[in-house]
Amino acid sequence: MAGIVSVHSFRGGTGKSNTTANLAAIIAGKGKRVGVIDTDIQSPGIHVLFGLDEEKMDRSLNDYLWGKCAIEQAAYDVSPTLKMGGGEVAVMAGGMYLIPCSLRAGEIAKVLREGYDVNLLNDGFRELIRKLELDYLFIDTHPGLNEETLLSITISDVLLIIMRPDQQDYQGTAVTVDIAQRLEVPRLMLVVNKALPSFDLEALKQKVESTYGVPVAGVMPESEEMIALGSGGLFSMKYPDHPLTKTLRGIAQQVTAG
Repeated sequence: MAGIVSVHSFRGGTGKSNTTANLAAIIAGKGKRVGVIDTDIQSPGIHVLFGLDEEKMDRSLNDYLWGKCAIEQAAYDVSPTLKMGGGEVAVMAGGMYLIPCSLRAGEIAKVLREGYDVNLLNDGFRELIRKLELDYLFIDTHPGLNEETLLSITISDVLLIIMRPDQQDYQGTAVTVDIAQRLEVPRLMLVVNKALPSFDLEALKQKVESTYGVPVAGVMPESEEMIALGSGGLFSMKYPDHPLTKTLRGIAQQVTAG
């Protein structure tokens, strides 16, 4: 049975999509078949990290939700785009598949105006796993708490909550953790992102774990290289020897340990 991993944050701007994409790519690089689905329908963007041109995306999650295609028909094999810093292909076995959302204004407006049947998402997740024979399905959620988010949390085997070390995130994360625990998510972990390099990262990890009573899978410092990359690719592929990539690999190992 494939593992369903939801990556969530209470607010936008935490680096959720970047973290999702990099973790999925690292795991795919170990020979696993991995899918990534962008359910942030109101503000999609994870496809940019994989270099997928929206003008060439003839199918998306939106098409599945409107009954225009089967969900696997909206999946793009992005394995060839996963190349390490030296140019070698990172995924030699297994595979990496992305189900993007549409960036077309009309499609986004339709979602905002009419909504969609969130139960279709649950059916779609299961069908995608079966059709593509996935080992892991990563769900990049919409920030905050809504019906779609609660569905993703409910069906997850692993829930990663991404937070920044600021007071608004501390409060919002507390709400999310409480809901996840009430929904009895099998494995719940936190990731602290965008910590200043001057911080004592180990002390920050202990503080967060003590605050929420939840394990912290990793603390990722703010990186000039990540900022300079500007979502122009996958950080772990372009900088395979960077300390931040080492942290991401450690998080990936914990995700797959169960």
